[in-house]
Amino acid sequence: MTERDGRANGSGGTGRSPALEAAFGRPAGVDSSFAPGAPPAPAPTPPPAPPAPAMRRSFGRPSGVADPFDPPPGAVRDPSPTPESPWWKPDAPRDPWRDSGSSAYLGGPPDFGEDGKDVPADPPATPPAGRSRWRLRQLSLTAALVLLTAALVAGVGGGVVGYLAASRITPALLDPDATLTQVSPPVNRPPGSVADIAQRVLPTVVSIEVHSSAGSGTGSGVVIHGAGYVLTNNHVISAAATNGDRLRVLFSDQSAAAARVVGRDPKSDLALLKVDKPGLTVAALGDSSKIAVGDPVIAIGSPLGLAGTVTSGIVSALNRPVRLGGSGGGSSGSDTNAVINAIQTDAPINPGNSGGALVDGAGAVVGINSAIATLSTGQGQAGSIGVGFAIPINEARDIAQQLIRTGKVRHATLGVTAKSVTDGARDGALVESVLPGSAAAKGGIRAGDVIMRVGDRLVAGADDLVVQVRSRKVGEQVKLTYVRGDRTATTTVTLQSD
Repeated sequence: MTERDGRANGSGGTGRSPALEAAFGRPAGVDSSFAPGAPPAPAPTPPPAPPAPAMRRSFGRPSGVADPFDPPPGAVRDPSPTPESPWWKPDAPRDPWRDSGSSAYLGGPPDFGEDGKDVPADPPATPPAGRSRWRLRQLSLTAALVLLTAALVAGVGGGVVGYLAASRITPALLDPDATLTQVSPPVNRPPGSVADIAQRVLPTVVSIEVHSSAGSGTGSGVVIHGAGYVLTNNHVISAAATNGDRLRVLFSDQSAAAARVVGRDPKSDLALLKVDKPGLTVAALGDSSKIAVGDPVIAIGSPLGLAGTVTSGIVSALNRPVRLGGSGGGSSGSDTNAVINAIQTDAPINPGNSGGALVDGAGAVVGINSAIATLSTGQGQAGSIGVGFAIPINEARDIAQQLIRTGKVRHATLGVTAKSVTDGARDGALVESVLPGSAAAKGGIRAGDVIMRVGDRLVAGADDLVVQVRSRKVGEQVKLTYVRGDRTATTTVTLQSD
């Protein structure tokens, strides 16, 4: 290695090539391996001079106030707001026009501070703890008092207006001296009118109250004797008579008396009661054989418990065989099993009329109301449809007289069982059996015979045969017309007692 080469590789020699100096040498004027230090920082700018005292007094913030605006007196942020302040109301925290501490309000420009950063806004001021609730409660009480006062004022005002209207306006519509005219046309209630008959018969018809273990109900009755005998239907009092329960009779003068059962007849649906009451008005009993279809009749009784009810109509039919099963009276559970030779009427009869009077145009009792025909409504018995039935008074009188005298009733009977038949042209009662030794057996009637007539009356069926025989007296002789095979024959029988 030459000396020149050694100097070229050395670190402190000066024999370097210009190319290397240009690429790796120090810049001109630099003697050290490190750059010199940064230039000294300039002197800090002195803070601006404080504003003049006059400026601070005019535009500066009060001592201790950091907000750009001082809250007005009475505002929420006021340390001591008062309820009377116009700046305070329930929605003040949400009203930027009244509350300077609300989320949105008019303020000054942002204050970036000395270091150029935003200064966080102060949190909205809130009233002292408990003060807001107290003010709301006080305000609610005030509102309630205001509303109450308004209501009182409105009431008093309405009263004053009403008084003024009554004293100044209404008198124009009134006439203190006005008198309505009244006419007095002559009252025309001639003898035989419904009013005249009702006036005479009503005191003889009573209402019967039944109180039994089987239930309670109301029926009617007719005073037939001055000793206190009252005739009614068996189905009205049978349950009470069987159980020994209480019966009470109510009279047209509103008085009442306890009643006792004298006797009863389930086969005719009649019963007799007795009351201890002096001075009774007794009904006049007529002759049911003298009435005709179309004759006017009046029904009197206590339908549906309405005592002293009067209805009118006509006789719709006579000798109508009606089988009674104990329904329609004052109580349930009756032992009535009767077939009556009924008077049919269109005079309205309803439950409770049972035992009452059917009266003719002369005011005489011609029947005892006993049953009605109804259309079922699906909810029990319906009311009157213009078809009612009464026991003829001739039959009722005979049975009542037997009950008064002996307490028992004897019915005429043939001693047969029968059923209704027809050949298409004629009706009759087919004899199914004959009781040995009976009136029919002694008269030569046999099973299989068809009875066509009793006396001069045609027999419409088995029930009609029963009522025709029972309408006659025990021991009476009666002619029977019957068919046996192809032959028609007659026989005379002497009716026996059942």
